[in-house]
Amino acid sequence: MHSVLNVARYVVEHCPDLTAMKLEKLVYYCQSWALVWDGKPLFKEDFEAWANGPVCPALYKTHIHQFSISNDFLKDYQGDFDEDELETMNAVIKFYGNKNAIYLSELTHKERPWKETRGDLPLGSRSNKVIPELLMQDYYGGL
Repeated sequence: MHSVLNVARYVVEHCPDLTAMKLEKLVYYCQSWALVWDGKPLFKEDFEAWANGPVCPALYKTHIHQFSISNDFLKDYQGDFDEDELETMNAVIKFYGNKNAIYLSELTHKERPWKETRGDLPLGSRSNKVIPELLMQDYYGGL
């Protein structure tokens, strides 16, 4: 299994002009759709239901205090992905990659995994509740 950092590096290489928020959302969708299409996660790290949408703390630690993500971000984290994993990540980048970070954040706010994990927390409140992979797989598999 890969690290979230391997997947993030792949996204950076194939989707120019990334912000940190957009990178988080694209990696989240890579994981979500891998659970549906490939029947397994791309990486072991979890996402949490933060105020601005799903965030992977392990990835967040690498870009904390950065707005823009440079092309050489995580350049030492090349992944050895199989054909199914590449197909999934490429499909996510093709579908979501032209959307801006705010759009992607608002989209995740409308979707059951983030909403259900946050429960009745007020908008903008901090949360470190883990979004269950089974919930991600169930929701996106039903679309």
